[in-house]
Amino acid sequence: MDFRNSKNTDTITGPRSEDVLPHTATAAVKVVIVGGFGVGKTTMVGSVSEIRPLTTEETMTQAGIGVDDNYGSESKTATTVAMDFGRISISEELVLYLFGTPGQERFWFLWNGLFEGALGAVVLIDTRRLEVSFDVIGRLEERGVPFVVAVNDFPDAPHHPIETLRKALDLEPEVPILACDARRRESSRDTLMTLMRYLHSLTAARV
Repeated sequence: MDFRNSKNTDTITGPRSEDVLPHTATAAVKVVIVGGFGVGKTTMVGSVSEIRPLTTEETMTQAGIGVDDNYGSESKTATTVAMDFGRISISEELVLYLFGTPGQERFWFLWNGLFEGALGAVVLIDTRRLEVSFDVIGRLEERGVPFVVAVNDFPDAPHHPIETLRKALDLEPEVPILACDARRRESSRDTLMTLMRYLHSLTAARV
């Protein structure tokens, strides 16, 4: 066979040019996006990532009935079973690697690996289902992982004053709480920037 004239459509050409890490990058930070089922973690990673995000969503089946709590997200047909992954450049030098955790409690054993080396976390909450955030926040506090709380904007979700939410979630006064629309890149980026500023303030306080 004359390979010079053959066309192999399966040739591996490497990553897309837009997926290549910028040559100016000198520092990378791992950030985890956590929350209960259906709060928007996959949506946030997808909206803000500058590369094509990696997702591990699987179709929800009848086997999950009675096991998975999808209250408030009955129309959702897929769920993350391992992680979501994306990347965003905060500056020419600083890059954030984003890891979205699975929301279903039966997959929480995977959190141990995802939190290895994480500098901080974003906790996404849905005010229609605040109770699903209690265990999530508790696990972060047990691990000593700094976090900010982002209230995702769902059309039919009730709005509460920040201090009311702080009290309901039993958060320390210094933990930032902000509104977020996980569908919008600008809003998701602002949330990550709030986390970066919070982490910087914690570092400065230790000096």
